[in-house]
Amino acid sequence: MLARFNSLFPLWALLISLIAFFLNAPFAALDTAIVPLLATVMFMMGLTLTKADVERIVKEPKPILVGVILQFLLMPILALTFSKMLQLSNQLTIGMVLVGSCAGGTASNVVCYLAKGDVALSISMTMVSTLVGVIATPLLCTFYLSTTVSVDTLALLLSILQIVFIPVVLGFGCKYFLNEVANRVESFIPTLSVLIILLIIAIVVAMNADRLLDVGLLTLIAVVLHNLSGLAGGYTVSRLIGLDIKQSQTIAIEVGMQNSGLGVALATQFFSATAALPGALFSVWHNISGSLLASVWGNKRASLEYILKDEESTLPPK
Repeated sequence: MLARFNSLFPLWALLISLIAFFLNAPFAALDTAIVPLLATVMFMMGLTLTKADVERIVKEPKPILVGVILQFLLMPILALTFSKMLQLSNQLTIGMVLVGSCAGGTASNVVCYLAKGDVALSISMTMVSTLVGVIATPLLCTFYLSTTVSVDTLALLLSILQIVFIPVVLGFGCKYFLNEVANRVESFIPTLSVLIILLIIAIVVAMNADRLLDVGLLTLIAVVLHNLSGLAGGYTVSRLIGLDIKQSQTIAIEVGMQNSGLGVALATQFFSATAALPGALFSVWHNISGSLLASVWGNKRASLEYILKDEESTLPPK
């Protein structure tokens, strides 16, 4: 039941966006809740991490390293490129770069599972990119945006520590020291995360309801191009450097699916509601593209596994 609900996340995201657009007042009133809501998601992500995840990073660092480098190298450059190409305003460009400078999103782990990818690699990449992003995100924003807007790097860093690092560490600590309690609630975490992310999307859409019709289409095109280029770039580069198809598909998902909720939280906290718009659109779109990609890759891998199993069953006994 819960798994079915989670798999329909793109549909819920579209529905809640429409509701928030037309009935914006109740959601817009919750604007101050964005930061604590995202911190709660990060805490729950920490609850899902295990000692085995940490050990896996040490044993096989290459795919994780490749993915994290692509995450923070490719995505901010693509964000700035498409913003300039489509001549987006300064505030929308800020929002694009913020999303591009964030770590991989938690939804990527669910999409990777549906795509029958390397889930262990996906979780490890999300964890590492989240922790690296505490330093990388404010530095990248400063580097790419300093010529157009004043960026308080230290304040941005402290905010990410509070929203991301501390909640993840606390969640991991609870998992380690209160393992039985954490295991009891773990099955509900994906659904709770989906509900919270849906609420964040609704708040941001409501805050931007009067601007969406003016800037929505161009921003949506930029977001779609950003996401698709990240997916394609992550896969292509991974294959070119010798990683297998399963690893490359996983890295593509991780690179293309950003923690747009963090981008939204930082935009509203440090810049403007308009700067939060790309993050809101990204939250909706990347789950749609990710789900479609997961369906294609997952079905293809399931068919291949079935064929191989069928061939093995027809072989004569040794």
